[in-house]
Amino acid sequence: MAVAAAGGPVANVYPFRDARAAPDPVLEAGPGAHGPLPVPLVLDNGSFQARAGWACPGPDPGPEPRLQFRAVCARGRGGARGGAGPQVGNALGSLEPLRWMLRSPFDRNVPVNLELQELLLDYSFQHLGVSSQGCVDHPIVLTEAVCNPLYSRQMMSELLFECYGIPKVAYGIDSLFSFYHNKPKNLISSGLIISSGYQCTHILPILEGRLDAKNCKRINLGGSQAAGYLQRLLQLKYPGHLAAITLSRMEEILHEHSYVADDYVGELQKWRCPDYYENNVHKMQLPFSSKLLGSTLGSEEKQERRQQQLRRLQELNARRREEKLQLDQERLDRLLYVQELLEDGQMDQFHKALVELNMDSPEELQSYIQKLSSAVEQAKQKILQAEVTLEVDVVDSKPESCMCGLVPNADSMNPPPPTPGPPEGFREEMGVVETPDLEQLEPSLEDVESINDFEPLFSEETPEVEKPVTTVQPVFNLAAYHQLFVGTERIRAPEIIFQPSLIGEEQAGVAETLQYILDRYSKDVQDLLVQNVFLTGGNMMYPGMKGRIEKELLEMRPFQSAFKVQLASNPVLDAWYGARDWALDHLDDDEVWITRKEYEEKGGEYLKEHCASNIYVPIRLPKQASRFSDAQAPTRGSGASGGSAGEQA
Repeated sequence: MAVAAAGGPVANVYPFRDARAAPDPVLEAGPGAHGPLPVPLVLDNGSFQARAGWACPGPDPGPEPRLQFRAVCARGRGGARGGAGPQVGNALGSLEPLRWMLRSPFDRNVPVNLELQELLLDYSFQHLGVSSQGCVDHPIVLTEAVCNPLYSRQMMSELLFECYGIPKVAYGIDSLFSFYHNKPKNLISSGLIISSGYQCTHILPILEGRLDAKNCKRINLGGSQAAGYLQRLLQLKYPGHLAAITLSRMEEILHEHSYVADDYVGELQKWRCPDYYENNVHKMQLPFSSKLLGSTLGSEEKQERRQQQLRRLQELNARRREEKLQLDQERLDRLLYVQELLEDGQMDQFHKALVELNMDSPEELQSYIQKLSSAVEQAKQKILQAEVTLEVDVVDSKPESCMCGLVPNADSMNPPPPTPGPPEGFREEMGVVETPDLEQLEPSLEDVESINDFEPLFSEETPEVEKPVTTVQPVFNLAAYHQLFVGTERIRAPEIIFQPSLIGEEQAGVAETLQYILDRYSKDVQDLLVQNVFLTGGNMMYPGMKGRIEKELLEMRPFQSAFKVQLASNPVLDAWYGARDWALDHLDDDEVWITRKEYEEKGGEYLKEHCASNIYVPIRLPKQASRFSDAQAPTRGSGASGGSAGEQA
């Protein structure tokens, strides 16, 4: 319940939280990470959020990952000039001011930019308190995409083994790790996983505990596309608030105010009823100011603000001049020190210093010293002049700033000489009481009319004045003008994974893809798969998602057939929990870890299969084509012979 600016309580009004991420502290590894054997590091490398933590053995391995941050980074504007370096994850704070600078290592859900991926790994290892010098002396469990390209895995293995020097690594699919965490222990189960994340939605069949990669399907829609679609809908609906409708706020609406309808068309029909709309619409309150500063400020206040801004600019320029002067003075002191080496006859150190300064001769050094000395002197003169000007401005502005509002006009500073009048006590005897000059205290008629013009907008804050009979009615409520009425948009944005045609995508939705996958199996296998339909991923957390999947399965399955849909206990973090459980269960199993020796022998694309991994597909190189000169075009016979010769070689 919220209170509107116009008066009474209004239901379904929600302010935007606009939450800022708090910088992550540099944690200590803890006593559990320093055992007789290196403790594995678990990294859930998601395209929306990265999660990192330790897989500490023991009865209580830890409640949650110790590090969670957005998988984005931004480089500072300073660059090589000494400014701030790249910032990662929660160090960015609010993302909207830096939206145009944000970079992600992912293309869809596959890491392709390994330079940015290295920044994310550096951030994770540093804030987790990895204390080994020169390397990361811990096994790593890393999540990857379904059917991850071999090139991406090769570059990731090269980064981990060559840059960080890890002893061994294991790759696994995040949704399979989540499935591993939620199934009963030591149970080889089959099922159908529907995983929807930030960029993609996957449907994965599991047969006897192993992924059937040939029948996996991917839909290129997820939470990112839903947020973009919701942003376009609200920007078309409220063109006056384009700048305020940001992606971060759209993600907040998706996470906290959206839901999935069991019957999309029937739900839209309900929204046509005014009572249903009024009871279910969510009014998102944008920040606004209840004062129009340009119309309420007087001329003296405007002048005072201009002078304050001018003084701030002068102080800022003076501070920049002082910083530049300090840098130039340090450079000059260094050059003078090098010149003293020449005067003292220390030629070896002098020539070494010249090489460091990228100079060729003493004459060039002397020329540079003269130029820098003149620049330092000019900067000192400018600083002195600026200080004198600033003092003069402050002295001149003090009487005006102190007396404005106390003295009605300038003539009152020099009052005229008193005119002769009746003696003292004469007016008191006659019953006449002196009153102050009311003409300067009461507002004029023009001021009253100007106040009446703005009274409809600021009915709470303007003083009550005796109004004429013909009053101006309020035009609109300023607080209501800064509200976004989110009605059918609450169900339209999540609906795109069931109907991609809403945003113009020529793809099949979740229900059609699910039917297509089931049709590729026999009836017995279909009955086995639908007994364990598992939902995971952050995009599956909408209210009503489980009921909608059950409704779709009810429509496509035979009459009176049984099926079971299960939602992950924590769709966002279960992938990390499952990877931690898997690491603890297979800590001493060398059949599932890729060691550094195997990486050097078999290449970076090599993969060891396990219950939560992809299926290893070896690279098949094409036949080597024969080489011909540009002047001779190869014939079909010669190409075949060249190919056979290449095979023999």
